[in-house]
Amino acid sequence: MHDIRPIRDNPEAFDAGLARRGLAAQAADLIAIDDRRRTTIAAAQAAQTRRNDLSKQIGQAKAVKDEARATALMAEVAELKAKLPELEEEERAAGAELDARLAAIPNLPAADVPEGADENDNRLIHERGARTALPFAAREHDAIGPALGMDFDTGVLLAGARFTLLRGQIARLSRALGQFMLDRLVNEHGFEEVAPPLMVRDEVAFGTGQLPKFAEDLFRTTDGRWLISTAEMSLTNMVREAILPEGELPLRVAALTPCFRSEAGAAGRDTRGLIRQHQFDKVEMVAITTPDASDAEHERMTACAEGVLEALGLPYRRMLLCTGDMGFSAARTYDLEVWLPGQARYREISSCSTCTDFQARRMNARYRPEGEKATRFVHTLNGSGLAVGRTLVAVVENYQQEDGAVAVPDVLLPYMGGITRLEPRR
Repeated sequence: MHDIRPIRDNPEAFDAGLARRGLAAQAADLIAIDDRRRTTIAAAQAAQTRRNDLSKQIGQAKAVKDEARATALMAEVAELKAKLPELEEEERAAGAELDARLAAIPNLPAADVPEGADENDNRLIHERGARTALPFAAREHDAIGPALGMDFDTGVLLAGARFTLLRGQIARLSRALGQFMLDRLVNEHGFEEVAPPLMVRDEVAFGTGQLPKFAEDLFRTTDGRWLISTAEMSLTNMVREAILPEGELPLRVAALTPCFRSEAGAAGRDTRGLIRQHQFDKVEMVAITTPDASDAEHERMTACAEGVLEALGLPYRRMLLCTGDMGFSAARTYDLEVWLPGQARYREISSCSTCTDFQARRMNARYRPEGEKATRFVHTLNGSGLAVGRTLVAVVENYQQEDGAVAVPDVLLPYMGGITRLEPRR
């Protein structure tokens, strides 16, 4: 959510930020709406002041028995009394229009974000791990998976397209991945484990930027709640309407949850396999910090996600997203892309974003610097650590064996109850 005050102070800078996002200038329109709101506020205040003054004059006129003057003054008071609700409604309407316009504008990109239209303009930061070279023809996970318990047909039978049922050893491997990721974040990186609600209210979805613009990407319950598309929605809103002492920051929380996405606009994309599902598990990281620490926190969070990939022995690369490929609330985003030998390409497995104070303004989440009375908005960050389904895809493709089995990565063995290989059903 943007603040109209800096837009008024420097409209050129605001429009320049929008231009980097590929959007038309809006500062002049926003300022015009705000001017209308301010004019109405001033008129209402002037009317109320005049009304108060007239009330005193009426008393004075009656004190000297000047009934004609008192009657004239009371007539003017009646006119003002009728006018005030109109002015208040005009102010409310202008304020609502301004808020709606501001709420629909994405966060402005950080200065170091490259300009571009789409993923083809993203910038490679680094590449880690040698791309897996198998001594046989690599197969994709949807070809390997069915013999291992990855049941696409039953998933579709039960729930329709973009649902999968996992059974047996591969279901256990999926569970092991989520537990390993969460344990690593909690035990090695100091995140607090949270088990959040999977359904949230309108204001929560608004706070992290899913509403109002992206309602079609979410699933809604019959009582008006929203199924979370990411645990970011619940975790970030833990500090909504709060004023935190600076000493409590940074706040770092993580959760392993199911996530639900309608995949609106994804028709025809990744229709096979686990890459793009309506329901999937994900480990999410959220950090709440001060503005001066948010850039360092962004690097730290991304390194935490990279550490999971490295522990699993999965080759990956870090990409800095361009202005045209970033999410609505992000000021800067790193994508981690894992190498899939079956597809012979990198695929996104984690996004780590700093949202500066954009979400905090929508949530009214603030902190009080030590020794100061005034409060400031916190900075919020979020990242996948990692998407469990896509990590399962990466493990299956990178650890596949020629006979159709899949070796279990060493770090997952403590979670697998003695299983070292997923054996295909014959």
